[in-house]
Amino acid sequence: MEYRTLGRSGVKVSTLCLGAMTFGEADEKSMMHGISCDEDTSHRIMSRALELGINFIDTADIYGQDGLSERVVGSWLAKGQHRDQVVLATKFRFRMSEGPNGSGASRYRIMRAVEASLRRLQTDRIDLYQIHMQDIDTPEDEILRALDDLITQGKVLYLGASNYTAYRLVDSLWTSKSEGRARFVSLQMQYSLLVRELEREHIPLCQKFGLGVLPWSPLAGGFLTGKYDKDQPPPAGTRLEKWKERLSRYDSPRNWRIIDAVRALATERGSTPTAVSLAWLVQKPTVSSAIFGARSLDQLEQCAAAAKVTLSDEDMKRLDEASAFDLGYPYDFMGHIQKRW
Repeated sequence: MEYRTLGRSGVKVSTLCLGAMTFGEADEKSMMHGISCDEDTSHRIMSRALELGINFIDTADIYGQDGLSERVVGSWLAKGQHRDQVVLATKFRFRMSEGPNGSGASRYRIMRAVEASLRRLQTDRIDLYQIHMQDIDTPEDEILRALDDLITQGKVLYLGASNYTAYRLVDSLWTSKSEGRARFVSLQMQYSLLVRELEREHIPLCQKFGLGVLPWSPLAGGFLTGKYDKDQPPPAGTRLEKWKERLSRYDSPRNWRIIDAVRALATERGSTPTAVSLAWLVQKPTVSSAIFGARSLDQLEQCAAAAKVTLSDEDMKRLDEASAFDLGYPYDFMGHIQKRW
C-alpha cells in the first residue's frame, strides 16, 4: 500500500480510503436500506482493511440514521486497539435534528455536532473534520473561526471541505490566510472516470494551494465495476438496481465507451474493471486518497487490489481519451488558443 501526505499537511494516509457509508443495517427511512451491511460484517471489513494497509476511514454523522455509521465505527474502535493506527475522518453539515438549527454550519451547530460525533465515535479526537457541503447562509469566517477553535481545543486535528464551489473554496483559503486561522487541507468531491468536471477549476485550484483531493464515488455507484451491461437490467441486489434513476443517467454513449475501455485494459492487465478504475483515479494529480465503499469482504478485496495496479502513461492516455468530456466555455476557448487552461 502506498501512503501520501494529505495535501500539504504532514499526516500520511493510504491511497485508498475505506468509506463507511454502508456500515450498519439502515432502516427503511434511510437511502442505504437494503444496500448496507450489519455491524459484525462492518467490523470485519475494517479489521481486514487495516491488515491490507488501509489506514484511512471516512464517515459522516448523516450516514445511516441517527449517526448509525459513526456508531458502528466507534464500536469497532472501542473493542480493538486500533485508534492510533487509523486516520479517522468524519463530516458535518446536513440535518441531524428538527428545528431551524438542526442543520447547517453555524458556530452554534458546529460546536454541538462535533461533540455528538465524538460520543458516537467513542474517541477524544477527530483527525479530519470536514464540512459536508458549503453553507451559503453562514459566513465562511464564522465557520472557520469555529473550526479553528476545535483545533485549539484538540478535538480536531485537520480540517477538510466537501462539495464546495471553486469560488467559495478560494474565499475560504483567503479568509484563513488573512485572519490567521487553520485552513482546509483536503477537498472531498465526486470524481471518477464518469465524473471529471472537477478538472475544470477544482483540480488546478488544489494544485496551486496544496489541497489533497479525496474523490467520493470513484466507481460511480458501482457502474465502473463492469457488472452492468448496455440494454440489460441491473444485477439483483446491486446499488444501481435500487438507484434506477442514477443508472438511467449513466446510460449514454460516452459512459458505455468508458466501460469498454476499462474492461479491455483490465483484461490486458489480468486485473478487474474495479481495480483499473481506482488505479486511474489514484494516479491523477492532487489525489491523496480515493474513498471506496464495501459491504462485504469480497468487495473490499476487489477494491484493495487497485493498490497493486500501476497504469502506464499510455494506459492513462487511453482512459483519459475514452472519458473525455466537453469542457465548455471559456475552457474550450482557452484550450484552442493555448492547448491548456
